Amino acid sequence: MSTHIWWIRRDLRLQDNPALTAALDGAQQLLPLFILEPEMLSKAAPKRRAFLLNALADLDTQLRRLGSRLTLRKGPARDALPALVAELGGARVFAQQDFSPLARQRDEAITQQLDLTLTAGEVLRHPDAIHKADDNPYVVFTPYKRKWSDHPLPTPADLLPAPETLPPLPANLTSEPLPTTAPVPNFPASNAAAHQRLERFLTGGLLHYRSQRDRLDLDGTSRLSPYLRFGLISARECFADAQATLLQAGTDSAREEILSWINELIWREFYTSILYHFPRVTRGAFREAYDRILWRDAPADLHAWQQGQTGYPVVDAAMRQLLAAGWMHNRGRMIVASFLTKDLLINWQEGEAWFMAQLVDGDPAANNGGWQWTAGTGTDAAPYFRVFNPVLQGKKFDPDGEYIAQWVPELAGLPPKYRHEPWKLSAAQCREAGFIPGQTYPDRIVDHAFARERALEMYQAVLQKY
Repeated sequence: MSTHIWWIRRDLRLQDNPALTAALDGAQQLLPLFILEPEMLSKAAPKRRAFLLNALADLDTQLRRLGSRLTLRKGPARDALPALVAELGGARVFAQQDFSPLARQRDEAITQQLDLTLTAGEVLRHPDAIHKADDNPYVVFTPYKRKWSDHPLPTPADLLPAPETLPPLPANLTSEPLPTTAPVPNFPASNAAAHQRLERFLTGGLLHYRSQRDRLDLDGTSRLSPYLRFGLISARECFADAQATLLQAGTDSAREEILSWINELIWREFYTSILYHFPRVTRGAFREAYDRILWRDAPADLHAWQQGQTGYPVVDAAMRQLLAAGWMHNRGRMIVASFLTKDLLINWQEGEAWFMAQLVDGDPAANNGGWQWTAGTGTDAAPYFRVFNPVLQGKKFDPDGEYIAQWVPELAGLPPKYRHEPWKLSAAQCREAGFIPGQTYPDRIVDHAFARERALEMYQAVLQKY
């Protein structure tokens, strides 16, 4: 029997799945396999692990409808996979390529032992496909995007259909039980939920994306990131549906709204390319001179930031949203990252690690790229002198303080204009609102004006020296 293993990693879907399509070609027996890696079970963010496990349960349900099922084995994969192939008496393995450094090392080791075929799927354009005339990778987004856009976007007609039937499973195979866990609030982990969310966004939020995507108090983003992270929906599906909507747009303003989201999807591809070509970014700054910044060792300040107790309402609202939901609005991610690196002068890697320990959509490439952008240490980095003012950011992107009121309820009873600056309340206003400064809500842990000057001096010192 020609036995093929579909090794599922970050492609938990039946539709538009190149790895599954390749595995089906010529297979007399097909084994859908997921390997429970030790680090995933013990070290991944609890909500990200819960999302993954629930998504696996949903995929198993879909497979059973086709007469198959999901087989689970405990990792590490470099041990479990050869053992399984030996148990089967031989098999070909098909998987979607993963571009993170650890995944690439694992796949290279397995390729030395097994017949492993890696296919596309995580991104629309392979990192090796977008390069400069001298064959070097792009390290600036705009020229990368220009070259990336030389190729046409896919349309829904280009998507691979889900199979209607599947070959039988190999006989007498054991499977580990799938750990059960509660669902992640606001992120139902199913293929149907992913497509419902995309469809709602295409017919609603996408047409206002450019105008509303930075508003913390509005539901102006797709919130598809966890589904893309684990491949419940493919990047190609997102690009194809965006392209179809773009072709139907009747006005220039509508097209601009749609192109703005397409641009964000290309940023995701760019950060994946950076991680692929420069895996060292997981260990330090892309601009290596910035590894010499003398970051503060301030555990109390770091803890206050992590727990949303800095005394700056929009920062605390975003950090508390992260703790409660395992997700944060992208504008919030930029605000809190700027606060940690510029106001507190704490190493961006502390923030990167904290996000990965909390986020349901935690992705090594996007998370690293975003942190390095804000810290000014990355490729298309924000200039070192760009320091977000947390008060002004809050007023601009949460004008009535509704986002703050939701996540920092001790400030909800204040007049909207004071939710951003509760320290400006008069004594009489505090009594009237029952607000006790420093007790009802913490005092600011740092003065922004002072912190901004301190950060500029530190960055300038590094630039002048190196």
